[in-house]
Amino acid sequence: MGTSRRTFLKAGGLAALALGAAGALYRATHGSAPHRFALDGEARAALHAIAPAILAGALPQGPERAAALATTIEGVHQAILGLPPATQKEVQDLFGLLALAPARRLLTGVSGGWEGARSEQVSAFLQDWRLHRVGLLRSAYHALHDLVLGAWYAQPASWAATGYPGPLKELA
Repeated sequence: MGTSRRTFLKAGGLAALALGAAGALYRATHGSAPHRFALDGEARAALHAIAPAILAGALPQGPERAAALATTIEGVHQAILGLPPATQKEVQDLFGLLALAPARRLLTGVSGGWEGARSEQVSAFLQDWRLHRVGLLRSAYHALHDLVLGAWYAQPASWAATGYPGPLKELA
């Protein structure tokens, strides 16, 4: 039994309304300051899942991994705070979408919370966004990618892997 075009359009319309209502509900319940980015629990959890997928083999293994990941996530937060307020709002909206369960499921394929996301799932959604035909998702991928890599390579601990000796010391 096939789905009719009318049924398909009705389902799509209802899904769009549900997603819009969920977005409005999120904004109503997560009233952060309009001029300052807030890295709340869900955004932080999303970054904890996304950063290792972007950094792939660059993160150290063992006990240093958690500290390196925490430092990178704090670096992402600081980088976002250095952006203009309008750009901070756009990044906040991106993390808002990643936090909402229906949007997260629809846009990333991650059905549970970010804490339970498998690295293969996260890598697959990032690859999908990187190559997506919709420019907005490609832009979202590049924003996440650039923020995470920028925060990672801003850390002196990661410089040795690239052969960067660090800033030149001024001669006295």
